[in-house]
Amino acid sequence: MTDQTWILTLSCQDRPRIVATVTSAIAVIGANIAESAQFWDRSSNRFFMRIAFVAPEMVDRHALEAVLAPMVADFGMALALNRADAVPKIVIMVSKFDHCLEHLLYQIRVGWLRAEVVAVVSNHDTGRAPAEAAGLPYHLWPVTKDNKVEQEARLLALYEETGAELIVLARYMQVLSNDLSARLFGHIINIHHSFLPSFKGAKPYHQAHERGVKIIGATGHYVTPDLDEGPIIEQETERVSHALSPDDFVAVGRDIESRVLARAVKLHVERRVLLNDRKTVVF
Repeated sequence: MTDQTWILTLSCQDRPRIVATVTSAIAVIGANIAESAQFWDRSSNRFFMRIAFVAPEMVDRHALEAVLAPMVADFGMALALNRADAVPKIVIMVSKFDHCLEHLLYQIRVGWLRAEVVAVVSNHDTGRAPAEAAGLPYHLWPVTKDNKVEQEARLLALYEETGAELIVLARYMQVLSNDLSARLFGHIINIHHSFLPSFKGAKPYHQAHERGVKIIGATGHYVTPDLDEGPIIEQETERVSHALSPDDFVAVGRDIESRVLARAVKLHVERRVLLNDRKTVVF
């Protein structure tokens, strides 16, 4: 028989004996803890925990949920249990700039990012070549003010039909509706081409250049109805100088965007991100 690794994530109001209760429940089934992280948010008195544990093969999900059920009820926990070897399915959305798409596909191909891309959706044809080279279905769905509702309905249907659990906006330059953003909260990650909060709108790197900034960056965050205000997962910055041109800024920005988005997606699919109101806890 082969042991299997599970990932348990939870949150609840903080009180004594949470850790002891969780680890005792895991010990009851003969499992061994491989990784553990926890955080107490004093401002909200919320407790967050992520545990990876190795359980005997004969212990299935039903047995695990039965052991965990009493503590879930006792502490009022929001709890998720996932197999560590499961490969999450994702939908990638892209517009004209395909650098983030290319980087995600590369990281998946070399095994650093464990995810299965079930579709690439775009409002332009630019990303078709890398998608089809990777053998992925490519959906060209142009968006106008007249068909936005219809195209979002198609996106939601695709998301549900493919069994995807995450939509990745890899420089997809269309604003999603409040309804879709709220419905899939925590399941859509966007890369914002700025170190939020900063220069919003068109040509952010040109705005940054005009203002003579010395640091540029990118932000990976969950999408919410409040544009570019969702809980932040990952960020990175890099120093720049007056000697660089706007095109140099764009080149540096493309590199940062690609890395930050890939890391944000990796953290999500490895169950390392827990939502904490308008913030995130990242283990």
